[in-house]
This record gives sequence, structure tokens and C-alpha cells, in this order.
Amino acid sequence: MSAEFTLRYLDQSSCDQWNRFVENCPEATFFHLSQWKKVIERAFGHKTYFMFAEKNGEIQAVLPLAQVKSFLFGNALTSSPFCVYGGVAANDQSSRRFLEDQACDLADRLKVDYLEMRNIKRSRQDWPCKELYVTFRKEISADEEENLKAIPRKQRAVVRKGIKADLQSDIDKDIDDFYTAYATSVRNLGTPVFSKKYFKVLKEVFGSDCDILTIRKENKLIASVMNFYFKDEVLPYYGGGTEEARQVKGNDYMYWSLMCHASQRDVRIFDYGRSKVGTGPYSFKKNWGFEPQPLFYEYHLVKATEMPDINPMNPKYNLMVNTWKKLPLGLSQFIGPMVSKYLG
Repeated sequence: MSAEFTLRYLDQSSCDQWNRFVENCPEATFFHLSQWKKVIERAFGHKTYFMFAEKNGEIQAVLPLAQVKSFLFGNALTSSPFCVYGGVAANDQSSRRFLEDQACDLADRLKVDYLEMRNIKRSRQDWPCKELYVTFRKEISADEEENLKAIPRKQRAVVRKGIKADLQSDIDKDIDDFYTAYATSVRNLGTPVFSKKYFKVLKEVFGSDCDILTIRKENKLIASVMNFYFKDEVLPYYGGGTEEARQVKGNDYMYWSLMCHASQRDVRIFDYGRSKVGTGPYSFKKNWGFEPQPLFYEYHLVKATEMPDINPMNPKYNLMVNTWKKLPLGLSQFIGPMVSKYLG
């Protein structure tokens, strides 16, 4: 099998070829785009290994990988850190297996704890698999009224309350208000915040395929969300709200406004993103009429003897989570990036 393909690593000369493959491969996602190599390197300084299988001068499969190594959380080779989807995107099973085998070899050479593949579909039945997360994706209409009617009755009533609250939605050019809303929400959840630099890099690298929708009431910040666009999909990926958001149903109105905005961009798939089963965000998305679809995070164990469990629901992190919730917002924004860069 290995003689059939040539292993190559992404460089500047192959970015366009890589992205053309991603655009045309049905199973490739936004998180397979070559730009993530630049984002991970510039924002976090992690080593990346974006590999592809080539045959007769044509790409047959791609695999974005990055190594995240820290004293607190271990040493992992992941496809892809800071992304909800990953793994191999391939034209056929032979090229998929070729890259998976190459990734295992790389993980062994790097002596990481484990290799993690964040797959939408199960790929390796012989590997340990974690089904902690689900994703929520649903087709939306070009007609706003149809989209509103598609929301279950109770949630639709909440959205209407937001509409009646005289909230305003705008596409922001800078990230300042977004970062305030995002950092407030993340701190309140007890999770370390990402750096403002990370979001600046995302905006710069993805250009018009990344925007920020912000909700205000009488010019006062209520909520904000950073969105990615890929093919005919929108992915609201990072967001949050201020203390006032709950009172005026600001988050509900924000996602409704995004649906309206996205439909004007000819978007037909609303990807509500990843959530842990049984959490508040999981229930929130189900209330919108989205059905959970399982994600399969598969592992090739190298130095580790079991799958990792790095998430806020792990009881060993209870003290850290509860302490973080009590930090002043400014302090959480200063300390948070030093930790979050290793929580890929």
C-alpha cells in the first residue's frame, strides 16, 4: 500500500492544491483547510505536521496534525487541536489507511502520549474511541419565516422575546466587543480564556470566511459570536454574552440573527458545533430542534495506557474550575492564555 502513495508535508507551494482538494472532498471540513497550520503556529507556537498522500502528482488524502506538549496536560499529536473535527479526509480507503499509518509512525517517533483523531465517522475499529461529544448540524432555508417556524414552539417564543427587546445586530470589523463577551462567558464557566491574539489571527487568516456578529441594546454590548463559513455552511464557533444577555434573551436572539445573516450569504447548513452530552449547551441546541450526531475521537496510544480525560467535567479539575470562576475578568484574561494554549 505504501508504494502506491508518496507522503508529502504541506508547505507554501502546496497550499492552493491542498485547499482545492479540501473544497472538493465530500468528507473534508472547514478544519481541514491549510490555513489552520498558520493559525496554530502563529497563535500558539505549536509544531504542525500537515501531511498528504500524493499519487501521480494529485492529492488523494490530507491529514492536519499538530503537537501540543505541556507539563500539566501531557504530550499529544492531534488532528486537529483547537478544532472540533479532524482526522483524514480522503478519496478512498487506501489513501486513508496510508496517512493513518504515517501518523502512527510519526507519533511513535515523537514519543507522544497518544495520537488523537477527531473523526465525524468511525474509522479505526481497532483503536480506543471516546464518544464524549456530539455535533449539531441542520439545514436552514433561504426564507426567514420558514426558519422561525422550524424552531420548536417553546424556543421560538424565547426568540420572539429577544426580537421584541429591540436588540440590534451588526457585523463588527474589530474584535474588542466580541472578546469582552467571549471572555466573560468563558470565565463564568470556569474555563481559561484564549488570547486576543488568537482571534486576531483567525480574522486575518480566514478573511471574509470569518466574521463577528454582535448584539447590542441602546449601544450597550449584549452578546457576540465569531463565525466561520465553508462551502454552504456557517459555523458559529466562539461566542458569549454579558450579564444582561440572559435578561433580554440576547444569546437566543444572536443565533437567530446569525441564521438570518447566513441565509443571505446563501448558507444552507447551520453547524451549531460540538457539545458534551448532558451539558447545558447540549440541551440548548436540542431546544432549537437540532438532533445530536455523535463524534468519534479515536486514539493510537503510544506512551499512554488509556485515553485522556482532559475536560472540565473531570472531577480532578473541579478545584481549578471553581477557582477560575471567581477570578476578576482582567486577571482571567491575563492568566488564561498561558493555560488555554495547551488545551487544544
